[in-house]
Formats: sequence, structure tokens, C-alpha cells
Amino acid sequence: MTADSSRPRQAAIRRTTTETDIALELFLDGQGRREIASGVPFLDHMLTLFAVHGFFDLSLQAKGDVEIDDHHTVEDIGICLGQALAKALGDKGGIERYACVHLPMDEALARVVVDLSNRPLLHWQVTPPDQKVGNFDTALAKEFVRAFSQHGGLTLHVDLLRGDNSHHILEAIFKGLGRCLRQATRPLDGFGAGGVLSSKGSL
Repeated sequence: MTADSSRPRQAAIRRTTTETDIALELFLDGQGRREIASGVPFLDHMLTLFAVHGFFDLSLQAKGDVEIDDHHTVEDIGICLGQALAKALGDKGGIERYACVHLPMDEALARVVVDLSNRPLLHWQVTPPDQKVGNFDTALAKEFVRAFSQHGGLTLHVDLLRGDNSHHILEAIFKGLGRCLRQATRPLDGFGAGGVLSSKGSL
């Protein structure tokens, strides 16, 4: 499925393990509508920002072993979101492919750069000053983004340029990720009939 296909750019993913049970639906050409219940309230907030600022419609219902901690749930949701993105984009033909966004949130400034390359790589230069935001372990933000990039086939660079409030820092990153992916997944006007933007002819 390419960007100029008559089929909608959407995907549904179901993942069930001994640790989590996740149902996720993603529609790329949406309006930021969302129904999100991850069982991790701070992640719900971050995914809401991702959907709203990316104009993605996102439905998520997740149950996990949060009585142990949030790690399995957060990581597995990242896996599912990455799989949904990859499935919705198909061969990634006819899209911008690259994007770079600087996103401010009060004193925090994050830079998010993406290549929808099919070569998963995460560069993460982010050190939140606090271990916790409420009950959320800030280290899990990296685990989420790493799982998302690996299963979405993204080369992704996330750099914190400045910031001293951990909530603001993570908010800037998730908003920036949504906005960056919105740009990278846009149809590339005038480029063939949905061809892949690569000198090799494929990603």
C-alpha cells in the first residue's frame, strides 16, 4: 500500500502475551481523535499529545502487569504503535520520508528527526532530571520510543536541547514526535505514482 493508494492508511494491531493484552488502531490521515486507555495514566497523556499534534486518530486499549511495574505495558505499546505505523504505510512509497522538528514546551526544547528508512535506529540524547513524573518512571520514555522505532522501521534522533522540568521535557518529545511523523508521512506531491523516495528504488 503506497501513499497514493485508494486504501486508507490505517492499521489494527493485537498483541497478547503473558504480560500484556493490547488492541491498537491507527489512522494516519485523521484529525487527532483518540480513545486511549493504556493503564498507565502518564502514557495516556503522552499518547494524546502524539495523536493531537500528529493529527493521527488513535484507539488503544491495554491491560498489563502494572502491579509489577509499567515497563512491559509501555514497551509493548511502543511495539504495537510501531507495527501499526509500518503496516499503515506499506512500502512507504510516495511520502516525504524525512522530517525534522524543533518543539518548545515552556523552558524545554526538543529536536526530533526521522527517516522512514526501514533501518531501525534510535539516537536518544535525553536525560530528564527526575526519575519520576508522578508515578511514571521517566526512563520508560526511551524504552517506548526505542520499541516504536524498531518496529516502525524508523531512523530516529531525539535530542533535548534544553529543559529542566521533566514533565515539560517528555511533553516536548511526544509532541515533537507526532509533528515530525505527520510531516514525514505526508504524500510527496509530484513524485511519480507513489514511488519510494530512494536512489535504490526500495527501502
